Amino acid sequence: MKLLWAPWRIEYIRSPKHDGCIFCDFPKENRDEERLILYRGKYAFVIMNNYPYNPGHVMIAPYRHVGNWEDLTDEELLEIMKLSQLMIKVLKKAMNPDGFNMGVNLGRVAGAGIDDHVHLHIVPRWNGDTNFMPVIADTKVIPESLQDAYKELKKALEEIIGKS
Repeated sequence: MKLLWAPWRIEYIRSPKHDGCIFCDFPKENRDEERLILYRGKYAFVIMNNYPYNPGHVMIAPYRHVGNWEDLTDEELLEIMKLSQLMIKVLKKAMNPDGFNMGVNLGRVAGAGIDDHVHLHIVPRWNGDTNFMPVIADTKVIPESLQDAYKELKKALEEIIGKS
């Protein structure tokens, strides 16, 4: 048996799990850094994924609880797309990725972990970021803490917004 030590995960394992919808509940709190909320728009917001595929994995969600993409208002759709452009700029500035995956998983069968509140994923990718660990060991290595990535992205975001 192969072991991969990750003692920092014990805090998550022991912590109480959130019962409600994170996309509805977290923006109502005044704990953006703790909840990994990077940006708040009028109709939608940007939050880092607590279980990232790669460092810098963000999600953009409307404030309104809506489970169907086709039920988004024009204002929500436009702001989600504009925020995706902004976050691509931020991720390029902060992390210099070689590419991105962007997508929406609609429905549990499509891979949605939270299927009753739509959200757009942006995952930065680097040449060589697929290595032997996921292929051989079925293990993904995330080389940066969420807190460090949050600070890095927040700084780049503030620099970009300041230029606007």
